[in-house]
This record gives sequence, structure tokens and C-alpha cells, in this order.
Amino acid sequence: MSQLNLFIELTRLKKPIGFMLLFWPCIWGLTIVYDFNGDLKKYFFYSFLFLAGAILMRSAGCIVNDIVDKNFDKKVERTKNRPIASGQISVSLALIYALTLCAIAFLVLINFNNFTIIMAMLSMPLAFTYPLMKRITYWPQLFLGITFNYGLVLAWISISNEISVIPIVFYIGAIFWTLGYDTIYGFQDIKDDEIIGVKSTSIKFKKNPKKFLVTSYSIFIISLILTGILMSFKIFYFIFLIIPIFHLLKFQIKNLEIEDTRDCLTKFKSNNILGLIVFTNILIGKLI
Repeated sequence: MSQLNLFIELTRLKKPIGFMLLFWPCIWGLTIVYDFNGDLKKYFFYSFLFLAGAILMRSAGCIVNDIVDKNFDKKVERTKNRPIASGQISVSLALIYALTLCAIAFLVLINFNNFTIIMAMLSMPLAFTYPLMKRITYWPQLFLGITFNYGLVLAWISISNEISVIPIVFYIGAIFWTLGYDTIYGFQDIKDDEIIGVKSTSIKFKKNPKKFLVTSYSIFIISLILTGILMSFKIFYFIFLIIPIFHLLKFQIKNLEIEDTRDCLTKFKSNNILGLIVFTNILIGKLI
């Protein structure tokens, strides 16, 4: 049981916000491309596959991140007790866990068409080199956004078997969504990160974070509007866009207190609700 608890802690399974933020772009992409006039079995089956893939890959990603960052994690108050940093799990055992999770994820992946499999495999190097980016650039959140939202494109091609401008526009906007919420998340560790030399957009824009967040989230909002136009959604979609816009600009930005770590975490976690709101909005656009 102790090893099971350590595995759960290592993979952050008790913190579903991580894999849900990976899953939302997948279900967004699947929903905008799917023909709801046909059989829904494939939609629900693919939704399950993308959820399983999100859980597996996020768990493997957490392990790789903890292996790479174990020396940094020891120096940060929030992360010093993580299983690898604290020596409760060895690096070799952690690697076995990560490889096992990736193998199971591959079994999930082969249920899709060949184009989706190839595109997913091409993203793997970026996914597992992300933890290194905080050492060389102040924009690791950008690389996280590119990786975390890639499922939106994969979901689209899993149904259409081709790429188009619609998922690309949506994908670019979602990258800036991640850029915003992970910058908020980074404010929790900004003092420790500056001491140990880790870079982030939280540090880069610490003097005027709200201006940066407004810019990032505005690009995301514009992508939602453009996606609706390109999909020929009816007026109801655009009316209900006021809900995610209000959430982003009023709740997350205007009320943000970057010195309050608890507030930053609350604002970050609220993006799970935002993911659901955007998903619901897409359903409205598709079905009404």
C-alpha cells in the first residue's frame, strides 16, 4: 500500500486538474469535428480513449518532470517532499513506471487511424523535453501550451483524417490559454525559482502580469470567436461566449493576487471549470 500511495503521489492522480487540462482540448477538438447526426458510439468511445490517454501521458510526464527536476524540487518548499526529490522512490524505478505508462498509452493510441498515430508519435520528443525548457528560456509555459493542447489537433484528425485551418486556429488560441493559466500557477514558486535560477513567464512578467494575462487570454477568446465563424455556428454560440470571457477577464485576471499563493492556485484550478464551459459552448454551437 505504501508503494501504491507513492505511485499515486508521483503521478499526481489525486490532483486531476493536470490531466483534465490535457483532456479538455482533446474533447474540444473531437466535438467540433464530429457529426452528431450519425452514430454517437464512436464519439463516446473516442472520448474515453482521449481521457485515458490524457491520464496516462500526464502521469508519465509528471514522472519525467520529477526525474529531471529532482535537484530543483529539493530546494522548493512546495515540491521538496515529492517521492523522487525526497528519495522515497529511486530514479530507476520511476523510469520503469514511466515506460510502463507510455506502453499502455501506445495501446490506447493504436485504436486511431494511422495519421493520428504518426502525428502523436511526432509530438513525443517535445512532450518529454519540456521540463528542460525552464533552464534555457523564460518561455517554458509556451512549450507546455504547444504540448498540452496538441490533443485538439489529434482529435480533429482522428475523425477527419486530415488537417484544416479550423483546428489550427483553435489550437493556437488554446496555447495562449495555457500560457495564461500556467503563468498564474508559476507565481506560487516565484521566490524559490528566482533563487535557484529557474526561468518562467511568471518571473519575466512579474512587474506587469495582468497586462500579459489579458494579452494571452484575449488571443484565446479571439480564437474561440474565429472558430465559431469558421464552423458557421449560430448566434447562440457567440452569446454564450460571454461566460468564458467573464471568467477569464474578471475572475482570473482582475481579482488575481499574485502574492497570495492560495489565490493563484484557486485561479489556476478554475481553468478546469473553464474547460467545461468552453466544451458546453461548443456543444451549443454544434447542436442548436
